[in-house]
Amino acid sequence: MSSTANSSTKNKDWLHTFISESSGNESNICQIYAIRDGENVYDDCFRGFTTEDAMNVNSVTKGVMSLLAGAAIDRGAISSADKKVMDFFPDYTVKRGEKTIYDVTVKHLLTMTAPYKYRSEPWTKVCTSNDWTLAVLDFLGGRKGITGEFKYATLGIQILAGIIECATGMKCVDFANEALFRPLSLPDRIPHGDSSKEDQFDFFMNKNPRKNEWYTDPQGTVTAGWGLCMSAKDMARVGAMVLGHGMYAGKRIISAEYIKEMLTPRQKLGERMGYMNYGYLWYKPYDNRETYAAIGDCGNIIYINRENNISVGITGTFKPRIFDRVEFIETKVIPAILS
Repeated sequence: MSSTANSSTKNKDWLHTFISESSGNESNICQIYAIRDGENVYDDCFRGFTTEDAMNVNSVTKGVMSLLAGAAIDRGAISSADKKVMDFFPDYTVKRGEKTIYDVTVKHLLTMTAPYKYRSEPWTKVCTSNDWTLAVLDFLGGRKGITGEFKYATLGIQILAGIIECATGMKCVDFANEALFRPLSLPDRIPHGDSSKEDQFDFFMNKNPRKNEWYTDPQGTVTAGWGLCMSAKDMARVGAMVLGHGMYAGKRIISAEYIKEMLTPRQKLGERMGYMNYGYLWYKPYDNRETYAAIGDCGNIIYINRENNISVGITGTFKPRIFDRVEFIETKVIPAILS
């Protein structure tokens, strides 16, 4: 073994030990998988997980929804991101006196600038309803109009799932399998199938591996802001496709035009979000670097870095107050891989 290979192995062994013995932020990591220049360069698992196991990746789901919106736009099912939301719900009865809702576009959903009539997200009302998309639509709009203000809304993205279903004539999970997962040679996602209060709690809190599933409402529509179960390998492969401007293994998955649009910064976020930039449900952590991420609670992340042509996926079980692992990836994971 060459000295370089020996050094790389030692660094990866050190990283494995560091994570395995951590009692801090790294103590919930399940899997790390990295792809560089189209090749798997790192695959490690912890806490009883294997490479193929899946975990609820929380808000990384939003980043995948953005890609599905792109696939629908590429196919002409959605004419553009400027299409009005209400065009997709002709049978929806708008609340009396509500006017702003007619001005909301798909782009407002993708950039988290859609207005809502609540101070805090109405989880109980939406997640105990029979149709989560329609329940969220009841909160869309308001007297202030379209202000362009960033308002992070996990429930709001649920409308995007309804739009994709109306536009494509397919259940969102079926469209995801056809347009994204199968072209990336990833397993199909299956509907989770239960949406009781107790089941939702277990879905978030349970630390065991999950199936390749996606949480769904009583209508069988996927939860668009959370609830997609993926492995770190799945996420790294999605990241590699984004890194390849929509290409993966010689196949065009998403148009380069949409990938560019998706990653283009639209908002400069505040301290709570680490002063990162925000595109279409994807983050750009630094102003002057080609680094992007789809980020979920508990440290779940798809991280891509054009400088090193590397994509990293990390899964993590429920652990409060862990938002992103960008710094961890750049100070611990990438040095172990590139050494």
